[in-house]
Amino acid sequence: MQHQLIDTPDFGMLQITFDQPNEKIVSESGAMVAMDTAIKMETSMRGGLLAAAKRKLMGGESLFQNTFTSTAPGQRLFLAPGPEGDLRAMNLAAGQSFFLQSGAYVAHVGEELNLDTKFGGVKGFFGGVGAFMLKVTGPGTVYYCSYGALHEVDCPPEGYTIDNDHLVGFTEGLQFNVRSFGGTRGLFFSGEGLVCDFSGQGKIYLQTRNAGALAAFLQPFRPVETNN
Repeated sequence: MQHQLIDTPDFGMLQITFDQPNEKIVSESGAMVAMDTAIKMETSMRGGLLAAAKRKLMGGESLFQNTFTSTAPGQRLFLAPGPEGDLRAMNLAAGQSFFLQSGAYVAHVGEELNLDTKFGGVKGFFGGVGAFMLKVTGPGTVYYCSYGALHEVDCPPEGYTIDNDHLVGFTEGLQFNVRSFGGTRGLFFSGEGLVCDFSGQGKIYLQTRNAGALAAFLQPFRPVETNN
């Protein structure tokens, strides 16, 4: 199949053109914008109901997904994420991993690609777009999005600090530590909340906006009902 990222970086959309029958792409629930009618779609819960229940008990999150299967060459499928912003693709070799905020996942191609929705190594990430991180391991291609523009940073030798709400993902080779910004007082009064300190060699992907900041900005404009 062929892919094209269109309308980026502001309102990214993924266009898939299938080359032959029985090609498959898996997406998050609700990502489909349009498709040729003859394309088959199946909805499932990754890992099944029992695995989802275990994730819930462990503080994780079940992941519903749609699988689209072509029935003829030339069929097209359009997918788009929920937030306004950029859309990217990352090709992963066999055994190569990419760590991604759960809310940034859009779709993936590759039957051998593993999407670990209960990865325990980054339990300190919470709040913001996703309650936890996904560990995506190749071979395959993963499509991911950002809220606002997507900014790529090579971690400098002295390390790098990022607000958790602006973190989209990071590559292998990086170590991290999650902490409150400015101690307990900073956590509640600085407006920054939790941050992550990165060190090592690798790339970090940031988004220029976050939903929490938008909600705080809009709060004063909400109509307030008064009791007469």
